[in-house]
Amino acid sequence: MHIHKRPEQPEDYLQIEEVVKSAFSQEKLSDQTEHLLIHRIRKSDAYIPDLSLVATDQNNQPIGHLLLSKVTIVHQGQEVDSLALAPVSVAPEHQKKGIGSQLITEALTRAKEMGYQSVIVLGHEHYYPKFGFKPASSWNIRAPFDVPDDVFMATELTENALHDVQGVVHYSEAFSS
Repeated sequence: MHIHKRPEQPEDYLQIEEVVKSAFSQEKLSDQTEHLLIHRIRKSDAYIPDLSLVATDQNNQPIGHLLLSKVTIVHQGQEVDSLALAPVSVAPEHQKKGIGSQLITEALTRAKEMGYQSVIVLGHEHYYPKFGFKPASSWNIRAPFDVPDDVFMATELTENALHDVQGVVHYSEAFSS
């Protein structure tokens, strides 16, 4: 399926909200508030407009969305900038067609081009490794909450970007509101 990927625009927000709501409506581990998380991130200093991507169909209608936002990895007073990948949404009728994969690949490429070094994700342990993610514990990077090791992952956008990095990921306040 041919899709177009681009940064979201304010006129996309309502349609993106519908895509996100429908994408998570059947997810067992969802609290059904992912669309509210996106609203909060957009209003925070963690928001990076060029890394909030929308996938549109041939009629320019949003069918998928992905958001990368700023986080830090903190250890003994030292902070290292990183990004969080959350959430990734594809409208149910367009799932299993590679749209989410295309959005992730595009976002990681854009983030690297913008100079970002790494990305953190809390997600399906069998899905994200194909994009280079592996358990964040490989670098002694931990989540700020209890989560199984195999679902809290990181990837380096540049070689050895996390070589000397360790600590706890600090998410934007948007994630805890």
